Amino acid sequence: MHDDRRLTEVRLDRFLRDRIAPAVYPRSLPLTLSSWDTPDEPVPALEALRHEFTPQEHGAAWGRPWSTKWLRLQGEVPQSWGTAPGTSVEILVDLGFSGELPGFQCEGIAWRSDGTIIKAISPRNQHVPLKLLGGGMAVDFYVEAAANPDLSQHWTFAATPYGDKATSGNEPIYRLGRIAIAELNQTVWELQQDVLALGGLMHELPMDQPRRHEILRALERMLDVMDPDDVAGTAGAGRAALAGVLSRPAYASAHQLVATGHAHIDSAWLWPVRETIRKCARTFSNVIALMDEDPGFVFSCSSAQQFAWMKEYYPELFGRILDKVRAGQFVPVGGMWVESDSNMPGGEAMARQFLEGKSFFLAELGVDCQEAWLPDTFGYSAALPQIIKAAGIRWFLTQKISWNQVNRMPHHTFNWEGIDGTRVFTHFPPVDKYNSDLSARDLAHAERNYRDHGRGTTSLVPFGYGDGGGGPTREMLAAAQRTADLEGSPNVRIGSAASFFRQAEAEYETLPVWVGEMYLELHRGTYTSQARTKLGNRRSEHLLREAELWSATAAVRAGHPYPAAELKGLWRLVLLQQFHDILPGSSIAWVHQDAERNYAAVERGLEAIITAAAAAAMGAGDREFLLNAAPHERQGVPALAAAEPVSSAQPVTVSAADGGYVLDNGVIRAVVDANGLLASLMDHATGREAIAPGQSGNVLELHRDTPNEWDAWDIDAFYRRNVVRLLEAHSVTLERGAAESPGGEGAAAVVVVQRTAGSSAVTQRIALAAGADSLAISTLVDWQESEKLLKLGFALDVKADRSAAETQFGHVFRPTHLNTSWESAKFEICAHRWIHVAEPGYGVAISNASSYGHDVTRDVREDDGGTTTTVRVSILRAPKFPDPAADQGTHELRVTIRPGASIADAVEEGYRTNLAPRLGKGAHAVEPLFTVLGRALVIEAVKLAEDGSGDVIVRLYESLGERSTGSVTANFPVSAVRAVDLLERRVEAPGGAPGVAAGRNSAELGLRPFQLVTLRFVR
Repeated sequence: MHDDRRLTEVRLDRFLRDRIAPAVYPRSLPLTLSSWDTPDEPVPALEALRHEFTPQEHGAAWGRPWSTKWLRLQGEVPQSWGTAPGTSVEILVDLGFSGELPGFQCEGIAWRSDGTIIKAISPRNQHVPLKLLGGGMAVDFYVEAAANPDLSQHWTFAATPYGDKATSGNEPIYRLGRIAIAELNQTVWELQQDVLALGGLMHELPMDQPRRHEILRALERMLDVMDPDDVAGTAGAGRAALAGVLSRPAYASAHQLVATGHAHIDSAWLWPVRETIRKCARTFSNVIALMDEDPGFVFSCSSAQQFAWMKEYYPELFGRILDKVRAGQFVPVGGMWVESDSNMPGGEAMARQFLEGKSFFLAELGVDCQEAWLPDTFGYSAALPQIIKAAGIRWFLTQKISWNQVNRMPHHTFNWEGIDGTRVFTHFPPVDKYNSDLSARDLAHAERNYRDHGRGTTSLVPFGYGDGGGGPTREMLAAAQRTADLEGSPNVRIGSAASFFRQAEAEYETLPVWVGEMYLELHRGTYTSQARTKLGNRRSEHLLREAELWSATAAVRAGHPYPAAELKGLWRLVLLQQFHDILPGSSIAWVHQDAERNYAAVERGLEAIITAAAAAAMGAGDREFLLNAAPHERQGVPALAAAEPVSSAQPVTVSAADGGYVLDNGVIRAVVDANGLLASLMDHATGREAIAPGQSGNVLELHRDTPNEWDAWDIDAFYRRNVVRLLEAHSVTLERGAAESPGGEGAAAVVVVQRTAGSSAVTQRIALAAGADSLAISTLVDWQESEKLLKLGFALDVKADRSAAETQFGHVFRPTHLNTSWESAKFEICAHRWIHVAEPGYGVAISNASSYGHDVTRDVREDDGGTTTTVRVSILRAPKFPDPAADQGTHELRVTIRPGASIADAVEEGYRTNLAPRLGKGAHAVEPLFTVLGRALVIEAVKLAEDGSGDVIVRLYESLGERSTGSVTANFPVSAVRAVDLLERRVEAPGGAPGVAAGRNSAELGLRPFQLVTLRFVR
C-alpha cells in the first residue's frame, strides 16, 4: 500500500482548523458595550456598578498596565437561537487574549447586576452560558476586566518595567476582541473533542503499531463522510465514523491515571497579592460552574490563605465553595497556609504553616487534610517528613524535582525519610507538570515516564490552566471522558488526590526509600535574591518567638491577657510572605515592596506586644533586667527568663600589628591585617589556628552572575570562573568604646574596614566583645551592582569531608567533595542560622542573621598536605528579571565566626546572632516557665494553646543528631502533661509519643536524633 499518512494528517489538521472549529459557533451577533475605568486600584463590584458607564467601541485599545475596566454587555437573543436540538446560546467575550500562556495576560470575571459572580472570562474559557444570566432572552451583565501585563515575555528573561506600577507606563496594552451572542452547536463541539482526542493519541503511538493506523483510517472516513459546506448537518455522521475506534477498550496493562482538577495559583509572583485574590475568585467561579454541569468533576485546591481571601472578599462565592466542599467536589488539599518555600522558613514557621492551614480547613470547611501538597516549591528540606507527620498528614506530593538539571530522581512513588527517621508516602506525578490539559501528549508522557512500572500501576495528574488561566475547562473534562477506557491510552479517572494515594498505597506495598533532602538542582539563587525580604522573614520569626514567650509568661505569672488574635494575624501575615515566590525573591518589585511594608507592620505589632507583656510580667519599677528569650543562658540569665545580668568577662585587649590589629578577650584571639582581612583566629581553649596557612577569612568576592535563564532564581556553576577577590581596603581603623556587641555580652572592640565592591561602597565592622566565643562581622553595603553576586568567605584549616547546615529542627550533612554528579550539583546550599565544618576533635561555626545561601569547598595544600575548607556566605545578588532593581540600595548583613566550636556551640551561636537579649525595666525578675535539663534539648516555642484553655504549649527538639535524654519541668502549677501533635491534639499512638514519659508537672525525655516533641502543660 502506498504511504499517504502524511497527506491524510495534513488534510485532517486543516479540516479541523478551517471547517470544524468555525462551525462550533455558526451564528453570532455583537453586543452593545459601555464601560467605566477604575481610577487606580480595583474596587468591589457593587461600588463599580454604581458608576456611570459610557459607550464603548468594539475593537478598541484598552488597559494601561495593572488597570481595571468594567464593561457592560447588553443585547437580545434572536428567538430562534438555541431552540434546535443540540444547540444553546452563549456569550463570547474576548478581551484581547493571546493564544499563549493563559495565566499571564488579561483576565476577566462576569458579574450580575446584584453583585454576584457568574463565572470568569479566561483566555481559554471565553464563554458565558445564557442560562447563567438568570433566564430569558435578554443579555445584560458586567465584566470586570483586569489589564495584567504579560511579564513572562515568552520567557526571554529580559528586564521589564511592568513589575512596578510606578514604571509600568500608561499606554493601553490590549485591544478588545469579539464580544458577541453566539449559538453553540453541541454536536460539532463533541466532534471537535473526538478528533482532538483521537488525533492526539495517534501522534503518540509508534509507527509500527496497528492502532495508530486504525485511528488514521477512521479519521479519514470521518473526513470523507462529512460535507465541508454543511459541517453542522453532517457532524453526526462524522461522529459515527469515529465511534468504533473510540469504543475500543484500553489494554489490561494500561497505566492508571487519577486526574484531579487543579489551578496552581501563585499567591504572588509576576503579579501582586491583590491580583492573586482576584485570580482566585475568577478561577474558583469557573470551577464551580463546571461542577454544576458535571457532578463527577473533582477539583483539588491548596492554601488556606486563598480560602480565607474568598471568605473575606467574596463571601457569596465562598458560600458556593462550601457547598461544593460538602459535596466532595471542591477538595481542600495540602493543609498549609500557603504553598510555602520549604528550604528557608524556620522550624516553628514551617510547623505553623500546617497548624494554621489545617486548623482553618477543619474549622471553616470541616476537612482534615491528609496530603501535603507542594508541586512547585524549589527543593524540599530533609526535616519535612517529620513536620508533615506531626501535623497528622499521611502523604506528600510534589513534581518540581523533575526540573533537575543533572540527575533524575529514581522513583515516582516512594517513602521519603527525613532527618529523624520519619517516613512519609511520597509521589511525583510523572506527567512532569501540575497544569496538564489532559492532552494525549501529556497522558502518554506520564505513562512512558513513570519509573515504577512492574511495582505500581497508578499515578496522579493535576489538570487545569494555572496562575489565573482559569483552571480546568470543559474541553479537559471531555478529554478525560474519552480516555477513561481507550485503547492505546492510559486509563483516566477523575478523582481526588486522597483517592489516588489510597489506591497507590494498597497496590505498592514494598516501597523504595529516599533518605534526606530532595535538593532541586536549579533555582539556587533563591537562597539569596531580595535580601530585604529574607531579613524581614528572619527578624519576624524571632520576634514572634519573643512575643509568644513573654505573652505566655505574663499570662501565667501576672494574669495578663494573652493576645491570641493579634498573634494569629501576625503569624498568618508572615506565613503568607513565605510563599514560594515571595521569600525566595523571585517576584516582581511590587511584591517585594509589599513584603517590606508587611514586615515593618509585623515588627511594630510584635514590639508592642513584647513591651506590654514584659511590663506585665516584671511589674512597674526602675530596675533594669535582661530578657533572655533564647533557649540558652545569657550573661547569667537563665533561658526564657528575665533577670539582672551578671558578667565576669575580662576586657578586650587591642594591639596594633603591621597596620592591622590584634583583638583578644581571653576566649578567642583575632588578627585583622592592614587590608581588613582575618589573618588569624584562635580559641584559647584549644590553642589551634582556624584560618588556613597563607590564607584569610572575611574575604569579599564579587562574581559575575549571568545565569542562562531564570535570573532571580538561578545561580549557575560557571559563576565561579569570573571572580574579583576584594583584598585591598581603603582604610582600617579602630573604634573602641562601650558599644554593645551583637550578642549583648558587653563592651566590644571594633575594627572598621572601608572598601569598595565594584561600584558599591562597603563598610565592615569587625567586633570582638568581652567574653564572646565568636568574632562578629557586620557588612554594610550600598549595593549598586548589576548581575553580580557578592560572597563573604573564610578559608579554614579544617579537614572537613562534610558540612552541617541548620535546617528546621535540626541540621543536614552534605559532602564537601564532588565524587558523584549528585554531590557536584549541590554547589550552592541552604543553611538557616549556622553552618559548621569539622574534623574529629575540632570545628568552626559560622552564623548569620539573614542569609541562607552558602557554598563549601575543599582543597589540599601542596606545601604541607593539609586541607583547606572554605565556607562562603552568599550575601547579595543583582538579577534583572523579574525585578530590574532587585536589591539596589543599602543592606546590613551580619555573620559571626566561632573557632573551636561543636555542633552544640553552633546551635547556640545561631540563636545568639538572631535573638539578642533585650533590656527592660520592672520591679522584679521573672522566673522561666520551664526548666530544661539536657544540652541537646532546645525549646523552639512557648505559647498558650490554640483552644483558649490557657494551657501552655512547648515545642522542642533534639538538636545534636544523637540519642539524648533530659527533662522539661513546669515552674508553675500544672495538673497534667500530655504529648500532642502540631495541632495540639493528644498523640493517640499506642504508648503515647515515643521517648516521652509524661508526669504531673514534667516530662522525662529519651529522644532519637532530631526528634520533634510538642507538649501540653495543662493548668
